Amino acid sequence: MAKLLEYNATLVAREDLEPTLAIFRLRPDTIERPETGPWFVPGQYVTIGMNREVVEGQDDPRPHSVRRPMSIASAPEDTGELEFYIRKVGEPESDLPLTHVMWPIAVGDRMYCRPVPTGHFTVEHTVGADDRRLKLCVAAGTGLAPFVSIARSRVRRDPKARLDDLAIVHGASHATGLGYREELEELARTNGLRYIPAVSRPNDDWTGWRGRAESICEVGRRAEAEAALGLAPGELRSDRVAVLICGLNGTIANTITGLLDRGFVPDNRKLRRVLEVEDDRPATVFWEQYDNTPVIDVKDETLVASLRRTLHTALGK
Repeated sequence: MAKLLEYNATLVAREDLEPTLAIFRLRPDTIERPETGPWFVPGQYVTIGMNREVVEGQDDPRPHSVRRPMSIASAPEDTGELEFYIRKVGEPESDLPLTHVMWPIAVGDRMYCRPVPTGHFTVEHTVGADDRRLKLCVAAGTGLAPFVSIARSRVRRDPKARLDDLAIVHGASHATGLGYREELEELARTNGLRYIPAVSRPNDDWTGWRGRAESICEVGRRAEAEAALGLAPGELRSDRVAVLICGLNGTIANTITGLLDRGFVPDNRKLRRVLEVEDDRPATVFWEQYDNTPVIDVKDETLVASLRRTLHTALGK
């Protein structure tokens, strides 16, 4: 039998928001800390995993274990524990989706957690810690996790920290899927966070933003978006705003393309190459992606030509 994962973490808390959406908090047995600096940087991820139950001699070709990277929602100041915002995959692409294996677990159960956070989807590695522009964080579903970590960390370090340079747009199908809503609304009241919950399938009584998270970047809703973000007309542009995206590929693609007319330049090398962006032009749109599927089909010449024209016009080329 193939080698199983050696469990080294305990589930210490679980909050089910919907039947397929939950917040999990793990406590690793040991933590590998750097000699200096924080345990991890907000925006990073770790790999967690589970073994599937295997009956000896069972004729089942699936792997005996599964591991997946998960963005951290907790702040590094929350010593000793890691929090994850996870949705059970409805139509899995693999034969052994991690979320299906871990969904039955309860507080006290054991899991695998590689205790070495990694990743470059951080403020420090994207726009830079000293950047004073508004950071527009566009999150679809559980893509909210890294942005919660970023906001939490600032307030953990200084309860009076101002979050006016952070705007979090979180999209969900229904209001019940807006995880961390109360916490983010409180940060909006007390610390100046610009928080916009977006619901794509709202009830009649929903008074907030209607539509997917990326609709905040639609050309046709530009005036509405700038007002919601607290920007003056015309201020949703790359010298005033930098954009970070986490979520589904469609969310990433639609956010990128929706902002090209305002001169927002993507970070991805392949996309920059086909859009004919100079190497020395700073990126203003960054995203977190765990798979290798291109968010935009760079082989679609018609699409690329249209996007290139839009961006070049905005850049005055």
